[in-house]
Amino acid sequence: MGFGVKNTTLIRPLDLLCPHFCRGCGRLGEILCECCKNDILESSKLDVRQRMTANMMSVGWREGLLGELVEAYKYDPVRAMGGALAELLAEVIPSYREEVVVVPLPTIARHIRERGFDHMWLIAKRLARLKSWQCERLLVRTKDTVQVGANRTERLSQAEGAYEMRRGVRLEAGKVYLLVDDVWTTGASMRAAKKVLHEAGAKKIRLAVIATSR
Repeated sequence: MGFGVKNTTLIRPLDLLCPHFCRGCGRLGEILCECCKNDILESSKLDVRQRMTANMMSVGWREGLLGELVEAYKYDPVRAMGGALAELLAEVIPSYREEVVVVPLPTIARHIRERGFDHMWLIAKRLARLKSWQCERLLVRTKDTVQVGANRTERLSQAEGAYEMRRGVRLEAGKVYLLVDDVWTTGASMRAAKKVLHEAGAKKIRLAVIATSR
């Protein structure tokens, strides 16, 4: 499975002048090599994933190499990192007999402008392609409150009413709706978004994040 896939043809020629290197071992040519990917998955599977339920999945803790990857993707405009993170996430999500719709947690508009792309939309699309699932933007934000630095009480308050369904969307009770985000801190945002999906008719909702904060 290849890593470091660019998201636009405009960027691809830059690989010849500025090729990617593995953020784990420094190997030239890919943003996360197979060995470092396997190290992340092996080091976390006996820890984080054992405490996760069938309805909530995570690659690992937000620390070490995984934490560095998440930070780089959130705060540096490295589109190719989204592909590597999506491939890690794909490894910890099981297959489902039902049809699956991947639903990215909506990103704050200001952050999309700052990065130049919607980081969770790129991950969601890549994940859907890897799993041969659908991917849809079903949710929209109603407010652009930034949660970084907020305590648990503030996060819970900010998440209340932060999302709503996109107009004209109809959900099907027989499908699995997989809500994805980059980081689980208190879970306030994911729970708020899950509530909106449930109230709109979704009966089977699963949650998945790249990293979990301790």
